[in-house]
Amino acid sequence: MMKKNIAVLGTGSDVGKSIVAAALCRLFADRGISVAPFKSQNMSNNSGITPEGLEMGRAQIVQAEAAKIVPHVDMNPILLKPTGEKHSQIILNGKVHGDHTAMSYHKNKDYYFKKSCEAFDRLKTRFDRIVLEGAGSCAEVNLMPNDIVNFSMAQYADADVIIVADIHRGGVFGQLVGTLECLPQNYRDMVKGFIINRFRGDINLFQDGAAWIERKTGKKVYGVLPWYSHFKIDAEDSVEIETCNNFKNFSQNKPAIGIIRLPHIANFTDFHALSKISGLQTIFFDSPQHLKKFNAVIIPGSKNTRADLDWLTRHFKTDLEAYTREQGYLFGICGGYQMLGEFVDDPDGLEGPPGETKALGFLPIQTTLKAPKTTTLSEFKWDKASGNGYEIHMGHTRINQNQALLNVLSRNAKPCQDIDGCITEDKKIAGTYIHGFFDSQEIIKKWLEWIDVKITDLPEDISSSRNTNYELLKDHFETHINIKDII
Repeated sequence: MMKKNIAVLGTGSDVGKSIVAAALCRLFADRGISVAPFKSQNMSNNSGITPEGLEMGRAQIVQAEAAKIVPHVDMNPILLKPTGEKHSQIILNGKVHGDHTAMSYHKNKDYYFKKSCEAFDRLKTRFDRIVLEGAGSCAEVNLMPNDIVNFSMAQYADADVIIVADIHRGGVFGQLVGTLECLPQNYRDMVKGFIINRFRGDINLFQDGAAWIERKTGKKVYGVLPWYSHFKIDAEDSVEIETCNNFKNFSQNKPAIGIIRLPHIANFTDFHALSKISGLQTIFFDSPQHLKKFNAVIIPGSKNTRADLDWLTRHFKTDLEAYTREQGYLFGICGGYQMLGEFVDDPDGLEGPPGETKALGFLPIQTTLKAPKTTTLSEFKWDKASGNGYEIHMGHTRINQNQALLNVLSRNAKPCQDIDGCITEDKKIAGTYIHGFFDSQEIIKKWLEWIDVKITDLPEDISSSRNTNYELLKDHFETHINIKDII
């Protein structure tokens, strides 16, 4: 029997910590246990909004949904949103707390650890069990003295530790044994066992390997999770889109949507709903030579709009102008919407040096970046099609009401009569601030009609399919993991 709190740590980044934590949350919830996820510090530009209009990491929103509870910022009190190589915007308890370099944030780790512990303490008064998630490798010896996410947080939470390793990337024995060797004895003692993720092939062939790991470490191997493709859980980071320009299985006879892979892309999960449409191809790409392959091109959100706008102007503007003249539809979301306008002005230097950047000039809008950040859950309509999404942006955009794309019906459950987005008179170019825009089947249908693509077999709304996927994840977990040793 493990302690009531469990910390899911990893041998590295993208080894499956978030997925295992989500599986445990659904597993406990389905057994009638009051459970909540927790990650003291997240670093990701993939965030979401709570019902209170506060911002937190997408991974803990997913885990809260898996636990069948409403997400709350206490589940992720610190969110770092990188704006460059050495700078990040810091979200503390759901609100912007400033921009810091890596060094200045590092110097204030004691303060942020205290805030994380306070959030955890609030959370544990409301739930019987907490599933904590670590970050990156839990054995970075140079970072360990100031690490506020992995063992220090697990120790504060009095949690047993499960370490997740990824066999697909190779060297799983070195991952696990090496991780333990890098840990001081008191941290080693907290580790109860391992979960090995992303196995391909016959699992029976790994039984000797699992037995070797147990003999070598004295820790349990709770199970080996095979590679899965029959369900999809939102990922925390953009690791899944690092490999773009993948046209290996591209079909000339099948409609295709291209998503420009911006250097500082944010909220890439906006496109998961499109990727579920069996009659549609969705491809991330970063070279203008591919434009003609697509029925429509999307410019996604960005965490550094002006920097990405400079990159887009240098590499894509001329080709995008030709593309929209000749054949295609162009759509922007959040930062991508801002880039389609006339300029983006940052007078206070919220995303970098103060100044104004000339935009692509496709939409008659003008954007100024200024505080406070807009963070809302938003209900909207596009003509007769209804949808729900969320807004996370510093920009305030001036538009002509006659060219608005959407009517916003409510924000954070408060009714309103606002407008959002813009569409050109020829109906070829449009944009919106709404993330999660495609999560409604009605909106997908309307959007496909807009780009003149005829597909009748559309997936169910994302909110419905998510719950199905959490159940499939739990079943997958129960099938391959020794549950009785964990619960």
